[in-house]
Amino acid sequence: MFSEERTAQMAAYLLSKKDLQMAYIKLLKLLYLADRSALLKWGESITGDCFVSMPQGPVLSQTYDLIKSGTASSNEGWDYWISDEKNYEVSLKQENINRDCFDELSDSELEILDDVLLEFGNMEKFEIVKYTHDHCAEWENPNGSSYPIKPEAIFRALGKSEEEVNALVHHNHTQHQLDSIINQLK
Repeated sequence: MFSEERTAQMAAYLLSKKDLQMAYIKLLKLLYLADRSALLKWGESITGDCFVSMPQGPVLSQTYDLIKSGTASSNEGWDYWISDEKNYEVSLKQENINRDCFDELSDSELEILDDVLLEFGNMEKFEIVKYTHDHCAEWENPNGSSYPIKPEAIFRALGKSEEEVNALVHHNHTQHQLDSIINQLK
C-alpha cells in the first residue's frame, strides 16, 4: 500500500545528498530504480506505489501525481519535505536534517537509496530517462499514454524464474492485505 510519508522521506533523502534540488524527472527515475532494487532484494517495494510505463520511461504513479498535480498531501508527507515543482525541478524544504529525520526508512532502505545514487546520481536527467528505456525491460512505450506495469513483469525483467515470480506475486498480495488491515486500525 502506498505510503506518502515513506516516499517523501525517500525523495528528501535523495535531495539531501544531491545539492538539495534536482529535475523532477530525475528524482522520479531514482525513486523508481530504488523501488525496483528493493523488489529484487526483498520482493517488495519501499514506497508501495504502483508502477506505470509513461513516454519518458517507467515511474511511480502516485509519486508522479504528487509532483505534477499537487495532490493533497498528508501532514508529514510530500508537501512537508518537498517544494513545489518550479522550472521542472523540486527541492528540499527542510533544513538541518540528519538520519533521525528519516524515521520511516530503515538503514537497509537507505542503503538502497545510497546504492542508486552511487550508480545513477551523476547521470543527467535525459541520460537516466534513456537508461530506463534501454535497461528496464518491463517498460513498454505507451505512445503518449500510460500503461500499468505489474510487479511480475519487473520480477521477470530482473531474471526471476516463473516459480520465483509466482512466489513473489503471492508475497506481494499478502503484504498488501496486511498493510490494508494495519491502515484500517490506525
